Amino acid sequence: MMRTTARKWLATGAAVVVIASLSGSTQAQHFPTRPVTLIVPHAPGGSTDLTLRALAEATQKHLGQPIIIENRAGASGTLGPAQMAATAKPDGYTVTQMHVTVFRLSFMTNTTYDPAKDFTYIMGLTGFTFGVVVKSDAPWKTFGEFIADAKANPGKINYASPGTGTSLHITMEQIAKQQGIKWTHVPFRGGAQPNAALLGGHVHASADATGWGPLVNSGELRLLVTWGANRSKNWPTVPTLKEIGIDMVVNSPYGLAGPKGMDPKIVKILHDAFKKGMEEPSYTAALVKLDQELAYLNTDDYVKHVAQQIEEAKTLVDELGLKSD
Repeated sequence: MMRTTARKWLATGAAVVVIASLSGSTQAQHFPTRPVTLIVPHAPGGSTDLTLRALAEATQKHLGQPIIIENRAGASGTLGPAQMAATAKPDGYTVTQMHVTVFRLSFMTNTTYDPAKDFTYIMGLTGFTFGVVVKSDAPWKTFGEFIADAKANPGKINYASPGTGTSLHITMEQIAKQQGIKWTHVPFRGGAQPNAALLGGHVHASADATGWGPLVNSGELRLLVTWGANRSKNWPTVPTLKEIGIDMVVNSPYGLAGPKGMDPKIVKILHDAFKKGMEEPSYTAALVKLDQELAYLNTDDYVKHVAQQIEEAKTLVDELGLKSD
């Protein structure tokens, strides 16, 4: 009797596994049947928000469903990914921008997620043009003058960034360490806030991506330096860090990820649709306007890239002593 009962339980268990497998296969086959949410972990109006809105718009027709942008700013751009990892189902209907701060912050402080385990990485997208801007009437005409003033006045010069632990914050601290200077970091939640603080005279400078572009073009802000390997196409008269003797190149490439445990078939559907969206002229035009370049990586290559970024983030946090007590 006991053997018969055991056989029934085994048969029932096997049936459940088969049904679950078939259910997952069916979900992937018909995905998506409703809108997909793309979390932008930054405030509206910044370069990240504008770029991802353009990508969502370009991708919708290839996915066959609307892509809804949901801004979840906070924790230096890690709040959105952290909330997704904690609460979203791995069904493909919630994805997020994934950037290096998500990897780095886990080594700086206690986080609710592990970047190596709690996400399904989908693809690489693009990177930023970063730079340092000041008001057009500021006394510094070059980044060298700005650094010289900071050296002469330790702790008195401050700068805004989109948040603690972001590539902007980290790079400015790397520059300070290399140049033997001390300046004060003023973190914001991204978007238009650093620009508003700079225009209002609350900070001396802002280190950010190209959300400052229109204000530079209108003459309200002055771009002192950019951080790419080559000069910016939109601001070709402005030198890079390397050109002024600071051997750094920073563009912080980013991509897309979902919660852990996503079906590879759903990952492929999302990858293929967003890849086609990246090829749309409207998205290309948005990148040109924001001075960003494609940095596409397929799923396998992006997974490898993320693993490398996580290791580099840990090393950098250790080198700069940024781990909180």
